[in-house]
Amino acid sequence: MEYDSAKPMRIGISLLNNWGLEDPEAVVELGVRAEALGFDSVWAHDHVFNVGHVFDRIGGRPYYEPLTVLSFVAARTRRIRLGTSVLVLPYHNPIRLAKTAATLDVLSGGRLILGIGVGAIQKEMEALGTPFKVRGAFTDEAIAVMRTLWRDEDPSFEGTFSHFDGMTFSPKPRQDIPVVIGGVSRAAIRRAARLGDGWQPLGLSPDALAQGMAALREEADAAGRDVTKIPVSIALSLAASRPGRYALGAEPSEIAANAKAFAALGVDTLIVSGNTSDLREARSSMEMVARALL
Repeated sequence: MEYDSAKPMRIGISLLNNWGLEDPEAVVELGVRAEALGFDSVWAHDHVFNVGHVFDRIGGRPYYEPLTVLSFVAARTRRIRLGTSVLVLPYHNPIRLAKTAATLDVLSGGRLILGIGVGAIQKEMEALGTPFKVRGAFTDEAIAVMRTLWRDEDPSFEGTFSHFDGMTFSPKPRQDIPVVIGGVSRAAIRRAARLGDGWQPLGLSPDALAQGMAALREEADAAGRDVTKIPVSIALSLAASRPGRYALGAEPSEIAANAKAFAALGVDTLIVSGNTSDLREARSSMEMVARALL
């Protein structure tokens, strides 16, 4: 995941599993088409309940589980990378998640990118068993739990939320699964600098992202890490920007100009979301992004 400035910025595409598409096969087909078009990666998103902004967007329509969606896409593709943008880690038992992620990584030939975040919807998180006030500490420990299970032949762990020893864990993943930290707060940047294999904010302008990358460099220095080993990706929508949420625009020339600005900052991967529940529009948007950026 280390950024190589000699390479062009990679382009990923959202599978829109969070936009209420009624046909699940259509979500998978978006991933298959993305590989054919030459996209570097596809990304799926994570909520369990349709609550808060999710309900406002899709009501009671389907929000598909991300790792299941990526598993179906993995079975239908050979090259494209498979990312979560992002899993809300306090929603998951990290031991079970480590097993699921390792299995998907093995079955896909080492293509998984595990984007994670701490979450922001208290009602949903507490329904899933994690107190909202400890979500940061839970996330930090969960990352350590998963890496222990993926790496060690005789794994053991004694933490606040997880305890195990004397048991074999399998399968081991095909790669060191990149754990990419999502979020725009200073705490998220600090977590990326301490623990992440990358940082992935959402909806930042080029100027705001440049400030975030400067903060990432400061935090990496404080943590004794090389910031070039913490590549930056960013998720942006095909829409007009609004206060607090920067977007790529809707016209090819605007999209290309904005993408160029992010590439100039040294962004490793730009993740584009069509932000639509209309399947025809989703397909058309993906084809348009491919023409504009690939």
